[in-house]
Parts: sequence; C-alpha cells; structure tokens
Amino acid sequence: MTPNRPEGGVRARQVLRNPKVWAVPTIIVGLLALLLSLLYMGGIINPRADLHRLPIGLVNSDRGATVAGQQQNLGAQITAGIATAPDPRGQVSWRVLDRAEADDQMASGKLAGALEVPAGFTAAVAALGAPAQQPPPRPTITVLTNPGVGSLESSLASSISQSAAQQASARLGAALTAQAQTQPPAQAPAQGGTVSNAAQLQLADPVTVDVQVGHPIGPHSGLGLTAFYYTLLLVLCGFLGANIISNGVDVALGYAASELGPLRTQRPLVPITRTGTLAVTCVMSVALSVLTSSLVMLATVGILGMDASHLPLLWVFSVCASAAVGLGVQALVAAFGGIGQLIGMFVFIALSLPSSGATIPLQALPTFYRGLAVFEPMRQLSDGVRSILYFGARADAGLTRAWTMIAIGTVAALAFGFAMTTYYDRKGLHRFHPESD
Repeated sequence: MTPNRPEGGVRARQVLRNPKVWAVPTIIVGLLALLLSLLYMGGIINPRADLHRLPIGLVNSDRGATVAGQQQNLGAQITAGIATAPDPRGQVSWRVLDRAEADDQMASGKLAGALEVPAGFTAAVAALGAPAQQPPPRPTITVLTNPGVGSLESSLASSISQSAAQQASARLGAALTAQAQTQPPAQAPAQGGTVSNAAQLQLADPVTVDVQVGHPIGPHSGLGLTAFYYTLLLVLCGFLGANIISNGVDVALGYAASELGPLRTQRPLVPITRTGTLAVTCVMSVALSVLTSSLVMLATVGILGMDASHLPLLWVFSVCASAAVGLGVQALVAAFGGIGQLIGMFVFIALSLPSSGATIPLQALPTFYRGLAVFEPMRQLSDGVRSILYFGARADAGLTRAWTMIAIGTVAALAFGFAMTTYYDRKGLHRFHPESD
C-alpha cells in the first residue's frame, strides 16, 4: 500500500536525483571530515618528534666527599654535564634548582618532573673502590615525577630523566673503570688485589635510578586526567546548553517549528528585536550554568568520588567557565545565524581540544597547536581546574590566567554579540515579517 503524500508532492527518489540537493551537504560534510581528522590527529601523531623545551628540574643535593685525596662533588659534575649536553632539537628545558625550588615548581605545575642527585652521592661512589667485606650499596640518582601535569607529560619527563641518569652512569662508570685499571694491585677493589668480574660490572654501571613521585595527587584523580575531563564537561555543558537554549527560545517565540516525532507545532510569532533575543538567551545561559555546574560537581565528586578540594572555589569557577562558553556560543549564533553553531563547534571543540595541552602536553604539540593554546578556551580553563584539583588552587599554577581569560572571553562575547545585533536592528534586518510589527 502506497503511503499518502501531500497533493502535488514528489517522491524521495526524485529528490535524490537532484544534484542540487546533494551539493551543499556533500561539500560541508566532506570538509568537516577532512578538517576534523587533520586537527585531531595532527597534534598526537608523534609527540616525541614534536617535543620542544619540556621543563624538567635538575637538582644537585650532593655534599661532596674526599676521593683519592681530593675534595670532589660528583653530583655537580653530573648535573652540569646533563644541563650542557647537546640537544640540537631543543626538546628539554633543564632548570638547575635546589630541592626546595624544585618542590615549589612541581607544586605549581611548572615542572613536568625533576632529576636529583641526592646527598652522599660522591661518598657512595668513593665507597665502590674501597676494600670492604660486603659490596657497598650502589649510588642512587632519583627521578621525581609530577602526575598532576598529566600522565603523558609526567611520563615523558620521567623517561627523559631516566635516560639522562643512565647516560651519566655510563660516563661515570667509564671513568671509574679506567681509574681501577690504573690502580696498583694492592688498591684494587676486590679480594686478592684484582678486580673481580662482579666489581667490573658494578663499576661499569655504578648508579641506580630510583623513580619516586615528586608531587603526589589523590588515587581518584585519573592519573592526572580528571582535570581535563572535568573541563571538557564544563565546555560541553556550556556549548550544548547554549545551542539548546537558542533553539528552544526560537521555538517559544515562533521563529522555528517544534517537531516531536510526527507532531509539528508552530507557535505564534512574538515580535522581538535581535538584541532582545540575544539578551534572553544570554541570561538563560548564565542561569542554567549554575544548574549544569552543580550537577557536574554532584556527579563527579559526590557520586563518583573524584578527588577534589576547595569545593566552593571549584563550583564558582565551574559556573563562570561554563557561562563564558555559553555566552560565546550565543554571540556567534546571534551574529551568524545557524552557521554560528558550526563556528562555535570549531572554536570551542574542534580547535580547543587538541590544543588544550591536557592529554598531550603543549611542549609535545606542533607549533600550530601551541599557537592556538594562547587563546583557545580549553587550555585556559583546564589550567584553572588543574590548579584547583592538584596544586592547592595556587594562583601561579594557572588559576590567575584562567580567571583573566574567562573575564576577557565574557567581555569579548558580549561586546561582539550585542554590537552585531544592534547593527542588524538599526539596519532593519529583523527576524520577523513586516506585517508582524
């Protein structure tokens, strides 16, 4: 039985045979697929090759010791060698600090990790060549991780630090081996006046690398990823909420039809200026940000048990962050109409996610994405959330910058949106028909 269709209507196959029906969707969907693939995958293909000046602390806590009748500080030699080692691609930014400075910078997220030569290192090395009944403990170099900056960034810093420590051990081992071979037999570090095979192996690679957590975070912190996903929730709530509000207001005011399954309703048109419509949607976005941010916190902290402190500050920040995103989307929709939603998707999602520096650190992103991170909202907001969740809400951990960018983004969105709608209204470019005036 053939379904009824409106009198004079056309069949679906007739529509599909019309090239004009295919042209615009094909071009737009194809471009979206290409651009999204390039943007999302372009920043994560090879983080190590794109690595640029990853900040790692370099700490010498060694107090030195007398070796072969001379006062030496092997820790100073090792840290100086690491800091000045050739790095033609500029992948690492070694920061020579004391332990207190390193701890402070890890506690503010400014260091991805640290490499420390501990106190007593020179004395431990000297003991390797001294006669003893039992083999002396191996000297140790400590690698400090900072999971609060993100699992990948901390992992990269740990890998680089361990590699540097192993290379330092190899250089030190070569020097110790050469020294042992030139010593008189009576001074050789083994029984019978000769260097045993075990002693030779220990001298060749004398240093043990000990990996420790330099700035611990809670066990329910997603290995340093909860800040990113929490920020993503705030941005999605602001973005999707703004689109839903915009469409809902258009339906309520009669500028768009409401379709629910087969039911279609069209409300009477309510004459209102573009500026008035924008004011309505902006107020609603701010008001509903209070609701969505509260529910996000309830779900993540209250129900799922995410590690979080400074809850009042986190709530206020969440509301302001989500509201700022919502206002930005409303401004774009008011200025560009339906295409504004697509522009907003690129600004707040497509370009923002890969440049956030939350999953792939900024130092491991191509230059293009590091440039985007200067102004893209996800980077600014994730720094603020990370500061609150992991770094004691320290201002210098990114919180001050986050508040500043929220303020700038809010003012810019309101100024742009209302400037455009005021211009349209003054030009008589109303959304309602003249007979509705």
